[in-house]
Amino acid sequence: MKSAWSAPWPVVPAAARATIHAAVRRASRRRPIHTMGRRIFVGDIQGCREPLQRLLEAVKFAPGSDRLLPAGDLVNKGPDSPGTLTLLMQLGAEPVLGNHDLHWLRKAKDQDPAQRAWLQGQPFVRCFDDVLLVHAGLHPRWDEAKLRGPLTAAEVDYLVNVRYCDADGQQPPMDWPPPGPPYRPWDDFYRGPKRVVFGHWARRGLVVRPQCVGLDTGCVYGGQLSAWIAEEDRIVQVDGWRTPGQARRPGA
Repeated sequence: MKSAWSAPWPVVPAAARATIHAAVRRASRRRPIHTMGRRIFVGDIQGCREPLQRLLEAVKFAPGSDRLLPAGDLVNKGPDSPGTLTLLMQLGAEPVLGNHDLHWLRKAKDQDPAQRAWLQGQPFVRCFDDVLLVHAGLHPRWDEAKLRGPLTAAEVDYLVNVRYCDADGQQPPMDWPPPGPPYRPWDDFYRGPKRVVFGHWARRGLVVRPQCVGLDTGCVYGGQLSAWIAEEDRIVQVDGWRTPGQARRPGA
């Protein structure tokens, strides 16, 4: 279960420690003993810290044993991007970057330097013995050696944005409305030996297929925040972020 990359932990701002420590205590309470630890993959958080805290409680996250592996889009649209990053940093999360993370980094305004450095240091792909973690999807002609090598800007754009493609990996001009033949969801063409965990596709919702697990269930749009516990092959979901009086998104 080795990851292809790891990053050092920066210093967490002191003002946020009490809140984060309380969240860790709640997440740890009454947890079962996991002698080998678990890999807990999480869908698009999008700055929704409070649903993330509830998800950690729901999975009985064990700090120091379990590994927290978000599928990108940690920040940007939701109500508390700084708090989300503080929590993830405190827990030693191992995310990949998504398109909204790149957008947040490009804004470069009123950002904590430690949070910015931590986010910039994250990879676009994480490789395990049995699983690949990316934000959006994979080109059908790419193998793992390709993913472990240097990536061009165009290849990074593909990793963080693809939804539909054809058998040659070509993307349609637009993803919405659904483009129709010859374009299909990228995972229809995926033939790799490892299961791929991804996010990015809130309209599609939860995807559980032999070759992939899609975890973007629209947390920031009033849907749910979803996790896949790899060692248990189990999905756990909690309600996402909703403003007062906001109904759950249809189909979420």
